Amino acid sequence: MPQRERRNAPSPASRVLERLLNSAQIQTLRSLEHFGWELKFVRKPLFQPSVPIIFDADRRHFAVIEEDGVLNENPPFKIRP
Repeated sequence: MPQRERRNAPSPASRVLERLLNSAQIQTLRSLEHFGWELKFVRKPLFQPSVPIIFDADRRHFAVIEEDGVLNENPPFKIRP
């Protein structure tokens, strides 16, 4: 019996959102995707850089990928469930 692929391909919507990210953010995202993290949405504050929001595989934790590619697991805002 062949094993089923447990990894899911990224959704097309998340690939479209990646256009808003810079190369450092994309590199960090690619690294985190191996651990089940997924880009869910990108906040676009007025006159400020885009803020990519990623969630873990269990959808329990979220984090922000900063402009320089650093993962911020304690951003200064809350996300509604």
